[in-house]
Amino acid sequence: MKRLLFVACLTLAAPAWAGRACEERPMAVEDTVKSMDLAQRTFQALDATGAQVVLLSRVGQDLSKYGLKFSHMGIVVRDHPEGRWTVVHELNECGTAASQLYNEGLGNFFLGDLFRYEAELLVPNPETQARLAQLVLTRTARRLHEPKYNMLSYVFSTRYQNSNQWVLETYAAAAAPAGEVETRAEAQAWLKKAGFAPVTIRVPSVTRLGGRMFRANVAFDDHPFDRRMAGRIDTVTTVSIVNFVKKTDAEAKVQYID
Repeated sequence: MKRLLFVACLTLAAPAWAGRACEERPMAVEDTVKSMDLAQRTFQALDATGAQVVLLSRVGQDLSKYGLKFSHMGIVVRDHPEGRWTVVHELNECGTAASQLYNEGLGNFFLGDLFRYEAELLVPNPETQARLAQLVLTRTARRLHEPKYNMLSYVFSTRYQNSNQWVLETYAAAAAPAGEVETRAEAQAWLKKAGFAPVTIRVPSVTRLGGRMFRANVAFDDHPFDRRMAGRIDTVTTVSIVNFVKKTDAEAKVQYID
């Protein structure tokens, strides 16, 4: 497989985060060891699947108050049967309302202030895997990326995008009939038709106001007015992606690493 040349490389000058605390601080040795151990166990589990592409989630922050566990998902691709695994994912540029696409090894994917040292693997059917592997090399993957980042972006709006939404919309391009999904609008139309159901998060008005005023990467103006005023925020989460893939792909498998 060709190198993922279109994906920007990580740089120390522009730290990026998704589902993790936005802080620059040295990691404790114990935390580093735990992260590397999780990366190694994940590598072994990925190898054991025999898959070419897997959707991989981590626990970057405590979302239990919303009934959620895994916070961030990426597309992990193997360049050849005996090769390395590379995670392609969208990351928020720390402290801003912008994001970029990145490719990382498993070690970097888990290296950070994780809330729990656990992972989740979602393995689609082989045909979808093959199409995903090709898509991350094409302009479609870039067209499906919206740099205007919103942690709680509305599932059926193209104004913003969160990191899990890019994974979902890229998955839609792979799972839909060839040529049907080339843009975000087409991805969302296909997802609606296929019955995708977002997770609805309850966000009180005080929290919404504070988030919009004090956090550049949180906005609510893309959500339908009535649901927003009722505190019902329909966004893309890892669990909503897992539920959708399991519902629409009879061959899909889920594995937990803890």
